[in-house]
Amino acid sequence: MARFLHPLVRGTTYTRWLHLWVPMLFVSVWMFVEPSKPWAPAVPLIALGLIPAVRRGEGVQARFMLAPGGGDAAFSIAPSATWRDRWRTVLWLEVRMALGFVASFITVWLPAAAVLLVKAALDAEPIHTPVMTLTLPQWAYAPLVPLPLLALYGSVVGLGELITALARRLLGPSRAERLAALEERTEQLLERTRIARELHDSIGHALTVAVVQAGAARAAGDPAFTDRALGAIEDTGRAALEDLERVLGVLREAERPASSRPTLTEADRLLESARSSGAKVDAEVTGPVETVPGPVSREGYRILQESLTNVLRHAGSVPVRVRIEVADETLGLEVRNPLTADIPGPGRGSGLRGIRERAALLGGRARTGPDEGDWQVHVELPLR
Repeated sequence: MARFLHPLVRGTTYTRWLHLWVPMLFVSVWMFVEPSKPWAPAVPLIALGLIPAVRRGEGVQARFMLAPGGGDAAFSIAPSATWRDRWRTVLWLEVRMALGFVASFITVWLPAAAVLLVKAALDAEPIHTPVMTLTLPQWAYAPLVPLPLLALYGSVVGLGELITALARRLLGPSRAERLAALEERTEQLLERTRIARELHDSIGHALTVAVVQAGAARAAGDPAFTDRALGAIEDTGRAALEDLERVLGVLREAERPASSRPTLTEADRLLESARSSGAKVDAEVTGPVETVPGPVSREGYRILQESLTNVLRHAGSVPVRVRIEVADETLGLEVRNPLTADIPGPGRGSGLRGIRERAALLGGRARTGPDEGDWQVHVELPLR
């Protein structure tokens, strides 16, 4: 029983009914002007529905009056962009007026019918109205009194559901709008993935360096070495905070340019950080790194950072060979270190996946795995 009466306490039931009544306000005014032509107000709706902005207005009304909360994306709030959208709007306006006429008739005459039944049950005289004639014995009308009220209740709920379903069908997003929404959602997911990679690379690198430096300082027992290690941890922590600020800036400001992210021209900072952690880094840079396009240079920096982080995390203080080569059409990155038992196999770890993903997004190639007794990360990125 409570479930049956639940629509009575829902505000949406009444806002949907009000939504059906709105067109009848104009019809009521017209009936005072020309009552012999009640269909006339439906004619100008054809021209009205062809106006692009009308679809936006109808969509806004549908969101706030037909759906709870006003956030139902099934109702488009964009103006008509195609003739198909315009004719869908015309059909919607006509259907809304027709259902509004039915709703207004039911709202007036069903309660009136209940009152007439009550009056007939209390009066011995027959009752004649334009809608019904009551001639049965008066006591027979008493059990019929709830029927018009139940019919009114069912009509209020049923017509509300019907107008909502039709609105979703006729005012719903077009194919172009659904495609645009899908593209926007895809861009958001890609941006979130990029931000996750940024955090993983920058913060992961800083924590790895800090852990390695702290462990080495504790094991060394040398005050001078400890001072150098603490200095390296401090420098790495500051760099990580700068990277974190960049990432948070992207989250706070959607229009913030990506150019604020580090590029390969700052690769010396990574190499010095790895050296201060105990790794013996042999670096060779060939070609004009400063001419590498911004997107390629930024992703190359992150790939180099993740590669050095993996060396420190899994191999420790080992010799590392870094090669950066800028050719006419390709940026080559290679990081090699002696293979140890602690290095994970190919395809494991989010770091290796991140390197492959960054290379693939730029149309490049990445190879990771054992090679002639070394662990190798070899990446080729197109410059165009």
